[in-house]
Amino acid sequence: MLRSFVNGFILTIQFFSTIPLTKREIPITAENLRRAIQLFPVLGLLQGAMLATLFYLLYEWTFFSPVAIAFCLWLFIIIITGAIHLDGWIDSSDAFFSYRDKQRRIEILADPRVGAFGLISGIILLAARFLFIYETMVMANTFTFTLILLLPFIGKIFMGMMLTLVPPIKKEGLGHLFHQASDRYIFAFYSVYSVIVFGMLIFLQFDALVIALIMLLITLIGYFFARRKALVWFGGINGDIVGGATEGVETVLWLVIWLFHYYVMGLQ
Repeated sequence: MLRSFVNGFILTIQFFSTIPLTKREIPITAENLRRAIQLFPVLGLLQGAMLATLFYLLYEWTFFSPVAIAFCLWLFIIIITGAIHLDGWIDSSDAFFSYRDKQRRIEILADPRVGAFGLISGIILLAARFLFIYETMVMANTFTFTLILLLPFIGKIFMGMMLTLVPPIKKEGLGHLFHQASDRYIFAFYSVYSVIVFGMLIFLQFDALVIALIMLLITLIGYFFARRKALVWFGGINGDIVGGATEGVETVLWLVIWLFHYYVMGLQ
């Protein structure tokens, strides 16, 4: 069992990040893929810890301006994920904004070329995220590090829900492989992770816990919205749709963090 968890974690890192953990090839078996999905939030915590650490070092130990810090964090997110979710956002936007029938949208998803709608959508998403990160840096407080750490963790829970609970468009591709390997017991793992992480906040930063729970609630609402739209627009999910939806939800979570800082500053 331990070996399958190790293999699953390595697969998760290899598929969804650029962390240079190992070059060892892991068999893509149902058991290893199931473990990989179970460990999505663990990868999210690792990425969040790296992001929060980078923010702390730049904020406390350099003379960088807030805009320079924001740019470093903005760029780091793209680099550490290998832009895999951003690619999904662009491809999904191209397909959706074509306003074609369902079958034509699926064909556009498979087209490796980037269209005007995908390019514009990608620019808007990246610009919005930079704004949220920048103004958060300007108003940073003791809660900022915690919320940044938790954001990828919550985002990976969303990704696991989409891959597990929404049927795939076709019986091929990465989305289909993960969906076939998943089962409902995965959410027992997600629940345990959430209880441990949010439980620690009760003793460490109770106010941050409130915002984190709001972020989790918004993510659940985002799941039901994304599930419904994926079924209506495409008839299900594939890797691009899941990646694009994850990118969108994480940007909304940055919006929540940004608004929280505005609220806090408004009370001061």
